[in-house]
Amino acid sequence: MTTETADAEARLERLNANLGRVEELSRRLAAALSQRKQSDPALLGPSQDVYMKAAAAYVAEMMQNPSKIIESQVNYWGKSLKHYVEAQQTLLKGEMKAPADSGPKDRRFANPLWDSHPFFNYLKQQYLMNAEAVTGAVAGLETLEPGDRRRVEYFSRQIVDLFSPTNFLGTNPDALEKAVATDGESLVRGLENLVRDIEANSGDLLVTLADREAFRVGENIATTPGSVVFRNRMLELIQYSPTTEKVFQTPLIIFPPWINKFYILDLKPVNSLIKWIVDQGFTLFVVSWVNPDPSYRDVGMDDYIRDGYLAAMDEVKRITGEKQVNAVGYCIAGTTLSLTLAHMQKTGDKTVKSATFFTTLTDFSDPGEVGVFLTDDFVDGIERQVAQDGVLDKFFMSKTFSFLRSNDLIYQPAIKSYMMGEAPPAFDLLFWNGDGTNLPAKMAVEYLRGLCQRDEFARGGFPVFGERVRLSEVKVPLCAIACETDHIAAWKGSYNGIRQMGSKDKLFIVSESGHIAGIVNPPSKGKYGHYVNEGGLEGSPEDWMASAGYTPGSWWPRWGDWLAGRSGRKIAARKPGDSGQPMLAPAPGTYVVAIPTD
Repeated sequence: MTTETADAEARLERLNANLGRVEELSRRLAAALSQRKQSDPALLGPSQDVYMKAAAAYVAEMMQNPSKIIESQVNYWGKSLKHYVEAQQTLLKGEMKAPADSGPKDRRFANPLWDSHPFFNYLKQQYLMNAEAVTGAVAGLETLEPGDRRRVEYFSRQIVDLFSPTNFLGTNPDALEKAVATDGESLVRGLENLVRDIEANSGDLLVTLADREAFRVGENIATTPGSVVFRNRMLELIQYSPTTEKVFQTPLIIFPPWINKFYILDLKPVNSLIKWIVDQGFTLFVVSWVNPDPSYRDVGMDDYIRDGYLAAMDEVKRITGEKQVNAVGYCIAGTTLSLTLAHMQKTGDKTVKSATFFTTLTDFSDPGEVGVFLTDDFVDGIERQVAQDGVLDKFFMSKTFSFLRSNDLIYQPAIKSYMMGEAPPAFDLLFWNGDGTNLPAKMAVEYLRGLCQRDEFARGGFPVFGERVRLSEVKVPLCAIACETDHIAAWKGSYNGIRQMGSKDKLFIVSESGHIAGIVNPPSKGKYGHYVNEGGLEGSPEDWMASAGYTPGSWWPRWGDWLAGRSGRKIAARKPGDSGQPMLAPAPGTYVVAIPTD
C-alpha cells in the first residue's frame, strides 16, 4: 500500500467517524431544542408596525417623487448588471480570477479569496451593492417621524448584517477551507459548540463569547482583597483592604449596575478600577447586588433606594464614624443614585458629599441606539413576560444588548464557534459579559415605563416613596463620565441629563471608546483619551464638544484629583473589621456567585 493510499484511507476513516458524531449530536440538538421555554412573541422582534410604516413611507415617496425612486432603482440595477457582465467576461476568457474590485474594505471579508476568487468576489460585491441599495432607500424615506426613522434604519441594518455571505457555511471560504483541511472535524466541533450553547440556555441560542472554564470569580478575577461587612436581601457591602498607610477621611462607595455584576470594575489587577482607587488612598466600599429570583417579583425602585442606597450609606457611615460619604453610580445605578440624591435633597439629608456618575442616563428624551427597544411593542412584551416569570431573565437582556453590536457580539463569534469549530477565547471582559443577572419584575417595568418611556425624572418628576423628585433637585457637587461611542448610554443623552441637574459644581468628561472600555481604561495602558470643557455645561452637547479640550490617556487621574479635593484630610488607614463590624465573607462575597432558583 502506498503512502498516498494509506493517507486517503485514514482521511476517509476520520470523515466517517465525524459523520457518526454528527448523527449523535443531531439527536442531542433535537432534545435540547425541545426544552425551549415559550416566551412572549413581542420579545423576538419588532412589531409589524415598523415594516408597515417603512412600506407606507416608501409608497409615499414613489407617489410624491417617482423620479428619485426610479433613479435609485436604475442606479442599483445598472451596477448589478455591470457587475454580472464583468464576471461573465472574465470567465469567458478562461481566467479563474475576479475582476478588479475597488470597493471599500470590510473586515468581514478578510480572506484573500473574497478578492481573488471569482465566485466569492461576485458574492461579496453583490452583497455590498445590495446593502448600499437598502441603506440608501431607507435614508430616502423623508416622511417618517424621527423615532420611526431610527427604528427602520436600525432593523434594516440588522437584516442587512444577517444576510452577509460570511454568515452561511456554503459562502464562507474560511469555514470551507477549514472543513476540508480537518476532514470535517471543524464542523463537528462547531456542532458540538452549538449543541452546548443551546443546552446551556434551555433550548434558546445565545453564543458563548468566552471560555467559561478559564476564570473563577475570586480566584483569577475579582481578587482585590476585602471583606463583606454587611448583607441584606438586596446587597452585600464589601469593604476593601487599604494598601496605603494613610487614607482620605471621607469614604467612597460605588453602586454598580444590577443589570450586570460589579466585578467589571475588578477584572485583573492591571485594569481594576477598584484596586486603583484603593491604591490612591481612598477607603472604598462597593455594593454587590443580589441576583434576584422570582421571589423578588414585587421589588421596585423604592426597595433599591431604601434597602440598597440608603442602607449601604448608613452602614458606611456607621463603620467609618463619618457623617458623609462620596458616592459613585454606574449606568442604571447612576440613574438610581440621582433619584436617591433628589430624594435626600427633599428630606434635608446631607449624607452625600459628592457624586460621580459613570455612563448615566437621567434624561431619556434621546436614549440613543438602545431607544429602538424602548417602544411599546417590546415593553408590552416585557411586561407580559415578567408578570409570568417574576423576573426579567438575563437571557433577554443579554440578547438585546448583543444586537446593539451584532457583528461583534453575535455573528463573528457564531462563525468562529459554529462554523470554524473554535473554542471561545479566554477573555475576562467577555466572560463577565456572559455572567448576567435578572431584574425584578416590578422594578423592570417601573424603570422602562416611568424613566425610559415617560422620561418622568426629566419632565414631571419620578415617584420616590410616594413623592415626585426631579433632576433639578440633584444639587451635590458632581462629576460625570460619559463615553464617546457608548451604544447603551449615549454621551449626548448623558450630557443633557447632567446639564439639568441643580448642582453648581459640575465636571463633565467624555472618554473615548464605549460603555465598558471607556470606563475600564487604566492609565498604565495609555489607550483612550478624554475630553473636558472648562466652560461648563452650557448649550447643546455639540457646542460643548466643539470647544472641549482633548487630553491623551485615561480620565482616572483627573477624577482622582477631583475626588481627593472633596475627601477631606488624610488619616490612619481603616481596615475591614477594625470598627468591630463582623466580616461575613472574603471579597468578592457570596451574592456575586450565587445562582438564583427558578
